[in-house]
Amino acid sequence: MNYLGLKKNYQSLTVKDRLSLVEKTNSQISLARQAELLDVSRSAIYYQPTINDRDVLIMNLIDHIYTDCPFYGKRRMAFTLKEDYGLTVGRAHVKTLMNKMGLEAIYPKKKRNLSQPNKQHRVYPYLLRGMEIIKPNQVFSTDITYIKLITGFCYLIAVIDWFSRYVLSWRLSNSLDTDFCLDALNDAYQINRPDIFNSDQGSQFTSQEFINLSLQNQVAVSMDGRGRCLDNIFVERLWRTVKRENVYLSDYQTITEARTGLKDYFNFYNHRRPHQSLNYQTPAKIYFQ
Repeated sequence: MNYLGLKKNYQSLTVKDRLSLVEKTNSQISLARQAELLDVSRSAIYYQPTINDRDVLIMNLIDHIYTDCPFYGKRRMAFTLKEDYGLTVGRAHVKTLMNKMGLEAIYPKKKRNLSQPNKQHRVYPYLLRGMEIIKPNQVFSTDITYIKLITGFCYLIAVIDWFSRYVLSWRLSNSLDTDFCLDALNDAYQINRPDIFNSDQGSQFTSQEFINLSLQNQVAVSMDGRGRCLDNIFVERLWRTVKRENVYLSDYQTITEARTGLKDYFNFYNHRRPHQSLNYQTPAKIYFQ
């Protein structure tokens, strides 16, 4: 199989098609090299979806409802699904799906389920309480969110500069592995290194590989307090903007299509979209001034 030729035309293939080609590949080619050539994460080669089509539909509707009403818990969510969409879904099942998506009603004790903590990993203190953010590259932070697709769903990670709201890097993955988080952080550090890097206490962000990347770059590590829903507020606002202005309007079919569309959107977001909180200047203008 000519992998160079395949890579040149990979955008015409869905992720499912690309992964099926992995199964047929020459066993002498390493999995890491296969993933690189086919533009998927290494863990995606092993990934098998476990969500049925009805649940994907429900998850996509929950994502819409939550974006508008982040204070809705399982009871209100189940009621809205039945009242507005005619879908009868038990509260326990709504809770299960919201947990898989990393969603919970915004209360003081909000729990981040997209990135569950690993009790064996060290948790670093939150360093930003009371800190005045006065310059670019003072604080970078990150988070993961659910992205709906017509054919399923995927996950988006982004790294943002707190002062300017500039999105330094982002990646998509069809599974919650650590690899795509590491790739996003590496991309961000290629642009600049902050004084502090903040994340939640998810297993991806508390993994030794992820932590070491910041420490090796002489960046202080900060982690949101458990039950603190506003510690990473700038990324939370970014997710709402991305979904309302791009994802919900685009109806991406596949992860490849989403990657292409989000690339255009983040370029618009950084360089052309004025922010009211920035006195109607763009993130790029503030970040690079």
